[in-house]
Amino acid sequence: MELQEFKTKVLPLKDRLFRIALSMLKSTEEAEDALQDVMAKLWAKRDRLAGYNSIDALAVTIIKNQCLDKLKSIKHKHQLDIQEMEFDSGFISPQRKIELSESMQLMMKAFEGLPEQQRLLITLRDVEGYEYDEIALQTGLAVNNIRVGLSRARKAARQAYLKETSYEGI
Repeated sequence: MELQEFKTKVLPLKDRLFRIALSMLKSTEEAEDALQDVMAKLWAKRDRLAGYNSIDALAVTIIKNQCLDKLKSIKHKHQLDIQEMEFDSGFISPQRKIELSESMQLMMKAFEGLPEQQRLLITLRDVEGYEYDEIALQTGLAVNNIRVGLSRARKAARQAYLKETSYEGI
């Protein structure tokens, strides 16, 4: 694979790979490092990329493994890197902004409490929009296992969110 073909087939994946890395590592800097390492690995394998059914699936598998290695090699502090939320639906009152921000923080907390595999499945399906068969290629899981994992992840996240938002005794 020549440079121009690499630019057209692999470089468009970088935003998706970054989002996956960011969701797993919770740090912009670490996600950028992981993405850079994966791009270097893909460049090193450029002559063999034509032999893969899906370069997309290969890239996601490599970024997932890179992030898991990073998480195993360091004591990862679960920090939530939330940048200022933008609201483009017109005027929103300051109170509503605070409510939305708090709600987002609670949802992220519920999401972070999920096991790594469930977070990955939600990211691939609900954030990235992959189909079940594409997720199966990337994770090595059976489609039925993916469906069950997603169902359990969504249910657990919903319960954790509702537990945080309910006010017992009222």
